[in-house]
Amino acid sequence: MIRKLRTPGAYGYLQVTACETAGMAEFTAVGVVGLGTMGAGIVEVFARAGLRVVASEIDEPALERGRAHLTGSTDRAVARGKLSPDDRDALVGRVTFVVGMAGLADVDLVVEAVPERLDLKRRVFGELSKVCKPSAILASNTSSLSVTEIAVSTDRPDRVVGLHFFNPAPVMKLVEIVRTVVTDPAVVADAQALCGRLGKVGVTIGDRAGFVANALLFGYLNQAVSMVEHGFVSRDDLDAAMRLGGGLPMGPLTLLDLIGLDVGLEVLDTMYERGGRNVRHAAAPLLRQMVTAGLLGRKTGRGFYTYGESAAAPDAAPVGSSADFVTVTDEPVIGAAMATDRPSEVVGLFVHGDKLAEVVRTVLTSDAAVAAAVASCTERGLVPVVCGDRSGRVVNALLFPYLNDAVKMLEASYATVDDIDHAMKLGCGYPVGPFELLDSIGPETVLSGLRALHRETPEPGLAPAPLLEQLVTAGRRFRT
Repeated sequence: MIRKLRTPGAYGYLQVTACETAGMAEFTAVGVVGLGTMGAGIVEVFARAGLRVVASEIDEPALERGRAHLTGSTDRAVARGKLSPDDRDALVGRVTFVVGMAGLADVDLVVEAVPERLDLKRRVFGELSKVCKPSAILASNTSSLSVTEIAVSTDRPDRVVGLHFFNPAPVMKLVEIVRTVVTDPAVVADAQALCGRLGKVGVTIGDRAGFVANALLFGYLNQAVSMVEHGFVSRDDLDAAMRLGGGLPMGPLTLLDLIGLDVGLEVLDTMYERGGRNVRHAAAPLLRQMVTAGLLGRKTGRGFYTYGESAAAPDAAPVGSSADFVTVTDEPVIGAAMATDRPSEVVGLFVHGDKLAEVVRTVLTSDAAVAAAVASCTERGLVPVVCGDRSGRVVNALLFPYLNDAVKMLEASYATVDDIDHAMKLGCGYPVGPFELLDSIGPETVLSGLRALHRETPEPGLAPAPLLEQLVTAGRRFRT
């Protein structure tokens, strides 16, 4: 169970602005190529910060859609009292909309936000290197593709950097600054200063598939899809488990519908092919089938959920049955059930705080026993989640590998404890970062759970990180 932690002084992350840092570039005009939801949001972020913005699209219809995105967002901000009408008019007045890239000749920085296809991004950057002045920084908003492969399509790979904003860009505070092996350090410093000016937290990392946030998030989302695909837990129960037992703002399937299943599949395929073929990033067949069928989530009206229709009420649980409860740890329940003379009446029960109860059914548990357990939990004010008999059940089976992935990222010196925690809190809206959560649960508890999961499914991607093993042996925490 996630508990919000307060650690005074734990972060001290320095944000600087361009005007406060001697020798750094003074950005006065910037460009954005691609005005979908993400690109239009980035335009708004720049214009809010007082920058003159050149917003570019491929044709007039796309340009008008981009203009409508910006107008709609700023009008909503006025309606909510977040922006005055005068400030809105001034913001929109700082944006020049153009078809094509010729209008980007004089900008100091361009952010590309076209669809997540390497060939398309390389074509855009090749054109930008011809159009933009030699001193201009060229940035990609890619969420998972190699910035290096994009950079080499230009005449200035040393002035190419990744600037990965998160959706919705005007709201989300995180920007992943991705440096390649040839990016000029001054360009990275300029990008860091710009993030400060925009009111964002910039986390600087190397060029690796998925970067920080997506590499951690999508392994978790993919595993959640597999759980439902294999009948281990229902859609609704899984989402409820991670909201109530995991402390997350929304369940993983609801989140995938919001992101777009096609986007999720693209990110997973990229990370699998370019990130070492980690089984955690091998897209679940169900996800690929749903994308093929056009079930892409909210944007198509149907994904894991159907939007615009009321959900069917759950069937009432039958009453009058009995069950024996076993308080379970990370191990399967069947062993305890077989130690009784009535294994069909045994269910596992794991309570998370005062909200959630995971009800574990074995291969022998009767429907009547499960129904009785569900009714008993409901009577006690707990939300019951029924799942199969596997190590970690739902909550720990999803949380512990995610935490292990974060430790492996730290172990590889890819990012710091602070940067990884920042990425998941500010980029994904998690209440706490993975290392805060690890220390809260206890590394020894997480290690024990991971060992049980790995014994059951001996995939290399589930093997406990050596750094976690070492810290547990030394009796240390990640932050204290």
